[in-house]
Amino acid sequence: MEQTGCGASRIVGCRFSLYPMSDRFVEIIMGVLEKVDRSKVWMSTDDISTCIRGKAEHVFDVAKAVYIQAAVSGLHVVWNGTFSIGCPGDSEGDVYLSEDEERMNEAGLRQHSIETACQFALYPLGNQGYMKIIYDQIERAKARGTFSGGVHYASRLDGDAHEVFASLEESFVNASKLASHVTMTAVLSANSPSRKPDRV
Repeated sequence: MEQTGCGASRIVGCRFSLYPMSDRFVEIIMGVLEKVDRSKVWMSTDDISTCIRGKAEHVFDVAKAVYIQAAVSGLHVVWNGTFSIGCPGDSEGDVYLSEDEERMNEAGLRQHSIETACQFALYPLGNQGYMKIIYDQIERAKARGTFSGGVHYASRLDGDAHEVFASLEESFVNASKLASHVTMTAVLSANSPSRKPDRV
């Protein structure tokens, strides 16, 4: 039965695109998807993007795994995605909410340290106190040491990919406890030749 109320389904979704700066991009993307364990998420890929759905920890686990597995190539890689929870009518893949909490990719990723730059924007919808929710998450990122300043329409995070993704997940999950429908956009970059040396 289709859900019509905002926040009726607590499945987390993420639609993302991966951009390896190489003429071998098809080979790289397909190779990355083969390396990533997606057994605990619903997943669908088309000619533009990939969608994953499931419990928050597994969606973020797969998203991070895709990014890191691409970045370890040493190529300039950009990951661009939108996370969502509580979207009206979003129920496909609900069966994956019964999965346990073990992250299938985490152990294999810990050996990789990828310096990452990120711009993200958090949108707690339907809550009049949305600015406080956003500012609270920025304070959490500052405490983690990843927040490196605001830019127009986004906030910037810098640091190891594991810490950057931890900040993103923490912001998203905390906001979802206070707003029934939350979306978050994120753009991550690794190995950029134009990376500014004064960034931490």
